[in-house]
Amino acid sequence: ISPRKDAQFPTLGADLGKNMDRRSLVKLAIRLLGKLDVFVSNAGIAPAERKDISEATEESFDRLIDVNLKAPYFLAQDVANHWLERGNDCPLPGGFKMVFVSSISATAASLNRGEYCVSKAGLAMASKLWALRLAEIAQVIELRPGIMATDMTSGVKDKYDAIIGSGSTVPAKRWGNLDDVGRAVRSFAAGDWPFTTGDAIYLDGGFHIEKL
Repeated sequence: ISPRKDAQFPTLGADLGKNMDRRSLVKLAIRLLGKLDVFVSNAGIAPAERKDISEATEESFDRLIDVNLKAPYFLAQDVANHWLERGNDCPLPGGFKMVFVSSISATAASLNRGEYCVSKAGLAMASKLWALRLAEIAQVIELRPGIMATDMTSGVKDKYDAIIGSGSTVPAKRWGNLDDVGRAVRSFAAGDWPFTTGDAIYLDGGFHIEKL
């Protein structure tokens, strides 16, 4: 996806697991850009080691909850308060835009990465909560990518290649990619879905379809 020629992309560093870093990040972004009209929460991590739910550690659970759930929930709070102060001061059709990039794992259980599934299921509820709270001034959606070609899945590529190739799990028979997510975000942020909020949109090639 090609950005606009006048687009700005300042790079800001923060440890999203820390409250002060999150707050500083939002404040600095607003100071650099003047305002925020669109918030996309895309940060996420996988367990350092995939372990059966009977052996997974509290340390791994806490780490994933901090980054995958707590961080986007409270980042959204800081952004939402910025929007509530501005009222209806948004040039986009349908108002401000908030996007939570979740995962098919919000509903699909994986016994060897249970903490990841729990964090994404929580994020799904967070999306609904913010959609309700901001409905008069903003739209909120959750995007649920399926099996995506990223660093997170590089270590299990052979396993997923076989699953995708069979067509039984992913009817589209291909990996998802970053462009699939980027195009959905761009369309939503541009105001192409002006009466949509609180929805979970699947980007998974048909993975979520119940099959017989």
